[in-house]
Amino acid sequence: MKLTVVGGGSTYTPELVDGFARLRDTLPVEELVLVDPAADRLELVGGLARRIFARQDHPGRIVTTSDLDAAVEGADAVLLQLRVGGQAARLQDETWPLDCGCVGQETTGAGGLAKALRTVPVVLDIAERVRRANPRAWIIDFTNPVGIVTRALLQAGHRAVGLCNVAIGLQRKFAALLDVAPAELHLDHVGLNHLTWESGVRLHGPEGEDVLPRLLAGHAEAIAADLRLPRPLLDRLGVVPSYYLRYYYAHDEVVRELRTKPSRAAEVAAMEKELLSLYSDPALDEKPALLAKRGGAFYSEAAVDLAAALLTGSGSPYQVVNTRNAGTLPFLPDDAVIEVQAAVGPKGPSPLPVPSLDPLCTGLMAHVTAYEDLALDAALRGGRDRVFKALLSHPLIGQYEYAEELTDRLVAHNREHLAWV
Repeated sequence: MKLTVVGGGSTYTPELVDGFARLRDTLPVEELVLVDPAADRLELVGGLARRIFARQDHPGRIVTTSDLDAAVEGADAVLLQLRVGGQAARLQDETWPLDCGCVGQETTGAGGLAKALRTVPVVLDIAERVRRANPRAWIIDFTNPVGIVTRALLQAGHRAVGLCNVAIGLQRKFAALLDVAPAELHLDHVGLNHLTWESGVRLHGPEGEDVLPRLLAGHAEAIAADLRLPRPLLDRLGVVPSYYLRYYYAHDEVVRELRTKPSRAAEVAAMEKELLSLYSDPALDEKPALLAKRGGAFYSEAAVDLAAALLTGSGSPYQVVNTRNAGTLPFLPDDAVIEVQAAVGPKGPSPLPVPSLDPLCTGLMAHVTAYEDLALDAALRGGRDRVFKALLSHPLIGQYEYAEELTDRLVAHNREHLAWV
């Protein structure tokens, strides 16, 4: 089995490689190809990756290259974890929206749109090259904004599934609070990427006992503190929102915070510098503890589980993925991409039925889906007016004066990545 990681020079990669090494019985990788245009980073990450495999006696071969076509030739699955523009672009995404009083964040709001505009054309070009190399290959997208990128891939006819680590992170946290094994918990996870709620937490599969009321009764304070939302809000919602909902439920509070502290991009850039220094140590043969602070917790477990299900039919029978709605949520278009529990196998994901939802959730989902329609149109066809409409439609913006100014700033900061400018 051959797997290719596009963006293999990312400091995330040792987390992924560690998962491949530990879980080789679930996913027997014979060749792992790391491809990245940044040769210096790739050499450091690739060296550590080989040492991780060696430490854990993994028999697979690790190849590093900057040649994308060679990297995807014959690949059974291609994982996308790229960042167009690097941390410098992310820093801009997190900064200029704040000047207009809007959240500065790399996956939602104006910053999220900028990332989508930079990313979608690049990903579609990669996907076409994957299709030419092996039309049966699966594309697993971990590149943000996952919902919009996955929708672009699916609309272009690619065999693609989107992956996010929010659900597996919550599963692990809930399991620890309830003192059960993570595999015993099935989340009734529903929404769009980075706009999700846990409407149930079930023991032993989708038909099991819903222990969410017990979880909230005994641990609401801890959960609320982790989400940085007030406990009374969780009591009134009766569900657990993802931490990304804080951008919506406490928008102005978040803006005030972001204006008074270093950006996450600056923190990550400093962390990456330190990580690459650690990776250069020829004695290091395991992922360093610092990597846990980089983000992407449990990414490797989720990626291995998904790839195993798609390629071999093994892995967990139900997994949270980003996939085509196809009537699962009747209030959204069929071609919308939703993030839900699905039965996953070699034919792809099949979403499980979703119980009726509170209008508080469905209304916001419909609103953001409409934004994603416009965002994808802007990413595919370009044009200032399309960017303006997407910004105006976003629930975190929604005022024409803000949308006008944000459009100007977005274009100014992303000229080198927008072919239509």
